Amino acid sequence: MSELAGYSPSFKRPAEIMRLRRKRARSEAGLGSGRSNSESSPRGGLSGVRRFSPGPLRGSESRAGGVKRRNPFANIENTYSSPRKRTTSECVSEAVPGRVSVEPEGENATLRILSRNPNRTKPEELDLFTARLLGAEALSKDIKKVQEACSLPEDESLFEEDLFSEAQTAPSLIASPRVPIPALQELPSGCTEFPADWSLKTRLLFTSQLPFTWAEHLKAQEEAQGLSQHCRAAVSTLPHSIPEPRSSSELRCAFQQSLVYWQHPSLPWLQLFPRIGAERRLAGKCAPWAQDEALQQLLMSEWSVSFTSLYNLLRSRLCPYFYLCTYQFTVLFRAAGLAGSEGITALISPTTRGLREAMKMEGIEFTLPLLEERKRRNPGGSEPSPDGEQESEDGDGNPAQVNSDEDDDEDDDGGFSWLEEMGVQDKIKKPDTISIKLCKEHSEVRLDHKPESVVLVKGTNTFTLLNFLINCKSVVAAAGAQAGLPPTLLAPAAFRGATMQTLKARSSNVKMQVQTGYRDQFSLEITGPVMPHSLHNLTLLLKSAQQGAFSTGLYSHEPTAVFNTDPRTQGECTKESVLQDLGGCGLHPETLQKLVEPAVLGKSALRQLDMNEYKYSWKS
Repeated sequence: MSELAGYSPSFKRPAEIMRLRRKRARSEAGLGSGRSNSESSPRGGLSGVRRFSPGPLRGSESRAGGVKRRNPFANIENTYSSPRKRTTSECVSEAVPGRVSVEPEGENATLRILSRNPNRTKPEELDLFTARLLGAEALSKDIKKVQEACSLPEDESLFEEDLFSEAQTAPSLIASPRVPIPALQELPSGCTEFPADWSLKTRLLFTSQLPFTWAEHLKAQEEAQGLSQHCRAAVSTLPHSIPEPRSSSELRCAFQQSLVYWQHPSLPWLQLFPRIGAERRLAGKCAPWAQDEALQQLLMSEWSVSFTSLYNLLRSRLCPYFYLCTYQFTVLFRAAGLAGSEGITALISPTTRGLREAMKMEGIEFTLPLLEERKRRNPGGSEPSPDGEQESEDGDGNPAQVNSDEDDDEDDDGGFSWLEEMGVQDKIKKPDTISIKLCKEHSEVRLDHKPESVVLVKGTNTFTLLNFLINCKSVVAAAGAQAGLPPTLLAPAAFRGATMQTLKARSSNVKMQVQTGYRDQFSLEITGPVMPHSLHNLTLLLKSAQQGAFSTGLYSHEPTAVFNTDPRTQGECTKESVLQDLGGCGLHPETLQKLVEPAVLGKSALRQLDMNEYKYSWKS
């Protein structure tokens, strides 16, 4: 710091500061006689430079536009020569045509400042500190010009290249951690229904300009009647529009009925959905079965009875579907006829190579529907990898030729016969057969924990899957916060050992700013394991209560989004026969009619559902 001229590192020896003050005093005294000639340019000469004490210029009237006084407490790192300002100076020089970067050192900076300010005094009368001070002022003005030039309109910012390209290395869109960035799909305007979504939801957020007071503080009689209607599978028919929903007892009872679901096991101090990634949430909770094997066997025995009872209800078409949630994967069992299938189906997601190999060993026949669909779309072409990347290409952009018979040409010893020909077979350690097998099955291993790993089981194989899941030890964690805890069973109908649960509802209102001021925005939040029938029933209620105008934000349990995969093959059931066979499953007729339709969402789930003038639009 001592090498820089004009810089005083401390106040112990302020010789440089005093010299500058005496020099300014002499300059102002010399220019006092000719001040009348320079009134036309208020910044003429050094008179525009402030002295080190605040206040107006010495011997002159107070005028705006003077250069800001130097901070005596500044050091060399936060002033004109800091690395940050030097970098900004270089960016400005590259961005603004004709702009020369500021070089504070030397006579060139002084001459450059005098050239831009013709009314200044001679170079020898302008000390180096003043030159740097004026250079910093000019630099700040140029930076403002660059910022104004960089502020493009919203429609042009998508196509214009940013001047500071280095700042674009990070993505500009920050997504909510709870909600991933969706691929937008919209139905045509004027749809009176929305497609069925088989994914489990963790949260629903309804918003409307009309209040949700009808969903608050249900009376004891209304709550009891709603629970009774659910147990008796009573159908509530609401009018097209309800003028006063708060006073409608029928609407409030139907709302309580739509919140009910059945769960096993049920432990009040543990939240047993979702199970995937729940270690942190369950850590520190009381788990008396964790170190007690007898208690673990008792819990698994009761769970097996409930699981078998639920499957029997499904096969008898008294339960339309149910979910089995483990700490590693989730299984969706559907009755025959739902989603356009001709028999009972089971979807498992996500899966691993070990789980698929274990299912093969038990004789369970299954398919990977997303991979088969990809093969049908790309017949004879290179199959893309599970993460969406294409196979390698050559320099001309054509897919590189891959020898499919490469494994067949290898010898039984794994293709290492050439080592014997060279006589070094004893000097090099060969990989074991397990490593060779893993290398050959690399493409299959890459499917693990990805949406493409979803497994579809049909028909009588679902009963074999039932026995496999009951006897499979991997469905229960051996260590951690979920150790010894059986999987969670969720169903819309009652089954043996199940506990009746209700979704949690909470309404609120906020003030939203609009062009004319503020308006009330009302919201209704539903939390818990929201199954497909609950979502459809709630939309039917809001359609009547909110006069056909509301918006819904849906937060899906991501591993279950692929349950919207179409399970159909050549054979299909007629819709009329399915509705007749599943008439006693306890679902609303309109909800059942919606769930019978084929799945169309693929491996995505609904993210946004809006209704305007009784017409739906959605995004997934």
